Amino acid sequence: MATRDLVILPDPRLRQTSDTVTAFDGKLRALVDDMFETMYAAPGIGLAAIQIGVPLRVVTMDLAKKDDPPAPQVFINPQVVWSSEEKGAYEEGCLSIPDYYEEVERPAAVKVKYLDIDGKEREIEADGLLATCLQHEIDHTNGVLFIDYLSKLKRDMVVRKFKKAAKQAGAAPHVPNPTHEL
Repeated sequence: MATRDLVILPDPRLRQTSDTVTAFDGKLRALVDDMFETMYAAPGIGLAAIQIGVPLRVVTMDLAKKDDPPAPQVFINPQVVWSSEEKGAYEEGCLSIPDYYEEVERPAAVKVKYLDIDGKEREIEADGLLATCLQHEIDHTNGVLFIDYLSKLKRDMVVRKFKKAAKQAGAAPHVPNPTHEL
């Protein structure tokens, strides 16, 4: 297991659509282990593989409260198959957009189909924070960020701030790895 570097806005990889996972092997398990280690170290409650530069449809999550035992969850090739008309709002943040939080309105409940780490089909119905996190992380696999739900003015302001910070840090533009190696 290893902690990997997080991909930070304005890195263009965050806008990539991730590929479907087809191999359920040791490489996938190692990726998931690294994702959990990176997520816990950040600290965060959810992480999509693209946030560590791997364009695969893999999501890790742990919504356990601070004093509760860990409750890690893995969602491979997740997709929302139903969402409620009722909306709910949560203040969202993102490990790829550090120290920025904004209230986002999303469907209050969802049904998600996914594969587990062994490639077995699963389905989960979620509401509240779990529904929000699932939608947030699945959005990542489709190149969508939570700031896309904000007004154009707010979104542009955030993007400008992170572009300026990247320029000051001397961050070179990144060219995505076409081989999608884990």
